[in-house]
Amino acid sequence: MMIPWGGVGCCLSAAALYLLGRSSGSDAEVLRSVARAGSMKDLAAILDTASKVLPLVVAISGRVGSDTPLICQQSGMRGVIVEETAEQHFLKHNDAGSWIQDSAVMLSVSKEVPWYLDDGTGRVYVVGARSAAGLILTVASEVFEESGRTLVRGTLDYLQGLKMLGVKRTERVLPTGTSLTVVGEAIKDDVGTIRIQRPHKGPFYASSKSIDQLIVNLGKWAKLYRIASMGFATFGVFLLAKRALQHFLERRRRHELQKRVLNAAAQRQAREAEDAEPNSKKDQLVLDICVICLEQEYNAVFVP
Repeated sequence: MMIPWGGVGCCLSAAALYLLGRSSGSDAEVLRSVARAGSMKDLAAILDTASKVLPLVVAISGRVGSDTPLICQQSGMRGVIVEETAEQHFLKHNDAGSWIQDSAVMLSVSKEVPWYLDDGTGRVYVVGARSAAGLILTVASEVFEESGRTLVRGTLDYLQGLKMLGVKRTERVLPTGTSLTVVGEAIKDDVGTIRIQRPHKGPFYASSKSIDQLIVNLGKWAKLYRIASMGFATFGVFLLAKRALQHFLERRRRHELQKRVLNAAAQRQAREAEDAEPNSKKDQLVLDICVICLEQEYNAVFVP
């Protein structure tokens, strides 16, 4: 029996989607249980009374700020996180001899300065936000610089099977003044500085959406994952059941055919015994009798 890989793949996809849906639903439930600080001043008061043993995971909102902001070279925007990438775009020969477009990353640089959230009542410094879920940087600039074409350069590129098109430079930034919601572990040091960072175990989000919007969004994704999981599971079970039914019917047909052959051989032997005609060749015919004429040896077989 051949393994129905289509059905197996659908069932595995259903399992993966189910786990994703369960994870998203679990994250939504965790966010619902997170303490919400109405302001930085309230957060400071909560930290003063909170347990020093158990980590305090909170959600806080404010505007991004920094005492030493970065300035983008191309756009001039001020930000606290800046990512610069440079991609070389070119044409290359494929196996069929045609030119296809491709690209390769030449440069990828990320910069970050100490920054905080400010809501007018206080400041909370954010640590390690680049690894937080939900953080999307704004595209500050996107410039394409065409490659200079010279005879020598063009000849070398052609010999290598390449045609240089140019370099695409992109700047992504988290601008100062951006409204941001951060969910993470809040701590307060001896000098009174409050920081929020990735907890040892728990959610860590940095998003322009409010915590209520994050919960709703995670709930929607969890529902979509569950629906997709049920669809893939149903289709996968259908493919597996179809293949199993085909295998069962095929084995039954073979069994019935073999039974007919054996019955025909038994009938032939019974007639030969009654006739009492010695024939060494006919004595050896057991499974080689044609099931149509019941007289001659079969020399062909039909496969369903």
